[in-house]
Amino acid sequence: MAANGHSVRVEESTLVPLLDHSSSNVDLGAKLPDQELDLSFRQRYLIESKKLWHIVGPAIFSRIASYSMFVITQAFAGHLGDLELAAISIATSVIVGFDFGLLLGMASALETLCGQAYGAKNYQMLGVYLQRSWIVLFICCILSLPLYIFASPVLKLLGQPADIAELSGVVAMSLIPLHFSLCFQFPIQRFLQSQLKTYVIAWVSMTALVVHSAISWLVVYRFQLGLVGTVVTLNISWWLIVIGLFSYTVCGGCPETWNGFSMEAFQGLWGFVKLSAASGVMLWYSSSLSNLENWYYRILIVMTGNLENAKIAVDALSI
Repeated sequence: MAANGHSVRVEESTLVPLLDHSSSNVDLGAKLPDQELDLSFRQRYLIESKKLWHIVGPAIFSRIASYSMFVITQAFAGHLGDLELAAISIATSVIVGFDFGLLLGMASALETLCGQAYGAKNYQMLGVYLQRSWIVLFICCILSLPLYIFASPVLKLLGQPADIAELSGVVAMSLIPLHFSLCFQFPIQRFLQSQLKTYVIAWVSMTALVVHSAISWLVVYRFQLGLVGTVVTLNISWWLIVIGLFSYTVCGGCPETWNGFSMEAFQGLWGFVKLSAASGVMLWYSSSLSNLENWYYRILIVMTGNLENAKIAVDALSI
């Protein structure tokens, strides 16, 4: 009887808290009106939105700042003449735009790799993946150099007037430093985004935008260095972004994910090349289906060069 009584007491002691807990839940649910439930949902919505905008807001601003540099360069080139504006519009919109999409797509492979490594707390692999992406994209930049070197004959083959094609070729050659900055900038941006450090990218982009605006004004109006000088300011501004992000990374901004340069970055390069190539093709294919206006715009600029007054037509379309 004692043993049975003891067992009964144990069962009662275990059941009573459960009954009390369940009844408290029921009472709590009965006391919550619909307005409080709605307010709770709004609070959760605001919290999640704040988290999302903490990531998305700086990313949006950095893309706008980078794009604004091309717009500012075109605007200052328009003060130099119709031919200069047409040449820089073709060089930046067609040649750099084509190159931009390819390298951006290949660098997007880091979004998956770095995101998985950071989520698994395998922090040291983020730096290795970053260096592998630098190597692969740098080789891709070397292979795509003919796009810049032979821009003039290609544009003439497409029906562009000789004066526009020649000057566009000069601008394209002057943009080769910007071409190589892309292979370093895009991977390090994905590297920092995977660690939720988008505010760093935004601050560096804003600084580069301010510097670019000031230098462009000095080059055009104060020093009068012409079109090539205007293009050089674009190179400086884009490399300023690379230097700023790289300095933040190696100078203590990412102590867990950056442990210096490693020979491990040269291991497994072929697999990384295949992943980057697939990512680049995927972005190209998706952009060609869902963002056809980007391709239409580039095609229209090239086709406009076949009109009678090509310089004015290309200038108007670019504006």
